[in-house]
Amino acid sequence: MNKIHRFTLLICGLLLILSACGGSATQNLAPVDTNVPSQTETQNSIISQPNVTTTPLPIRPAYSPGELVDYIAQSGDTLANLARRFNTSVEEILAANSFIPQDATTMPPGMPMKIPIYYQPFWGSQYQIMPDSLFIDGPALVGFDTSAFVAAHPGWLKDYREYAFDGNRSGAEIIDYVAKNFSISPRAFLALLEYQDGALTVPELPQGLLQYPLGYRDWQHEGLYMQLVWAANLLNNAFYEWRRGDLTEFDHLDGRLERPDPWQNAATVAWQYYFSRLVDGDQYARAIAHDGYALAYANLFGDAWQSVTPHIEGSLQQPEFNLPFLPGLTWAFTGGPHTGFGEGEPLAAIDFAPGAVASGCTPTNEFATAVAAGVIARSEAGAVVLDLDGDGDERTGWVVFYFHMEAKDRVPLGTMVNTGDPIGHPSCEGGRTTGTHVHIARKYNGEWIPADSIIPFNLNGWVAHNGSIEYQGTLTKAGRTIIACTCSDEASQISANK
Repeated sequence: MNKIHRFTLLICGLLLILSACGGSATQNLAPVDTNVPSQTETQNSIISQPNVTTTPLPIRPAYSPGELVDYIAQSGDTLANLARRFNTSVEEILAANSFIPQDATTMPPGMPMKIPIYYQPFWGSQYQIMPDSLFIDGPALVGFDTSAFVAAHPGWLKDYREYAFDGNRSGAEIIDYVAKNFSISPRAFLALLEYQDGALTVPELPQGLLQYPLGYRDWQHEGLYMQLVWAANLLNNAFYEWRRGDLTEFDHLDGRLERPDPWQNAATVAWQYYFSRLVDGDQYARAIAHDGYALAYANLFGDAWQSVTPHIEGSLQQPEFNLPFLPGLTWAFTGGPHTGFGEGEPLAAIDFAPGAVASGCTPTNEFATAVAAGVIARSEAGAVVLDLDGDGDERTGWVVFYFHMEAKDRVPLGTMVNTGDPIGHPSCEGGRTTGTHVHIARKYNGEWIPADSIIPFNLNGWVAHNGSIEYQGTLTKAGRTIIACTCSDEASQISANK
């Protein structure tokens, strides 16, 4: 029994007292501008509310340097991101918690810890808006019917239609399309649209909001679809930057600095960051408090914090994966860690191109192959999702997202595949690209798993590492390094049998 398994069993024993152990646990997009809009570029679409006084939560004390504070591990926590959030180090956390092995990956949710803290001013609200498991499009959303839910409410969203990607779609279909691709809960989007625009209760969308219903005034993001694309990209950038421990502060529209409370969870920080791009002062304070967005969610779906089931368990490990092409072939590693979908975070994907393919969008007879056995949970324009747990639902368990798959010979939905079976021909279909390749990324229970992380993308021993910028990066194995390059040069060549 290895140290990680002993660690998990130990924590399960501790948590029996507290709770049950483990729990359940772009396609053709216009460029997404995630820059902060100026106040003149935004339109406050948040519905006027009565003057509700949001009671502030207690202010954290100015802790002494290195003082040990109590912390309960949350879903997806790692030692590295906790160290950045509490302005401390992994070594100090390990010294204060001798039961945690040095090679631990994710912390078991609910595990009591002691964290040495180094106080910083301007910490934000302690109020938690929603659990991470209800932010991502994961197990909690299985069985939810967006179209039926929207149809049961009298608001303007019920009759909304718009051209989105490849055809006219209803409001519910637009929400599902964005939710599926970015892996953000459709319920989270519904609550957002209700909070900002009364989408489920107000019969008509006000005329001034038809172009920009979420208040982001940019000509490339007109209409509900592109507004949701903007919001999804913004939310994912904040969620995964907090996950990584890099979003430690942000500026408000009025220049005020906020550092998210170190005890916060990723979903709450994502919503704090989102609303900080649109409103300020009392409107921001209300939006992130119990009587703001959280109340809109509760009115639609009930208390978000009742019966929370963590979706990322402790000691998470990637299953064994092979390279996505057949043994005996040499392909090029053309893209180091970059976005799984959209732009920016999470840097979950890496790219490969057949070695014999000329530059540009050149057809190929070679196949991208299954990195592991499973069932095809999605097969549509440009995209294939391989589901490893076999239930056919990409919101549960480990899945691998393949992008830029040619329609010709693409593996059909529901097909059972073994490791090495064909998935489809790499191409330029499904999004912006300058050359034939396959883009692959991982999700676990709906959450994107960054390629270079405590759970690294590992393909038959080849481990992914970030470069100085997106798309740069390396694969390393047994002292050998492959350097990503869209040029498919000699240094980027990799063989599946080496």
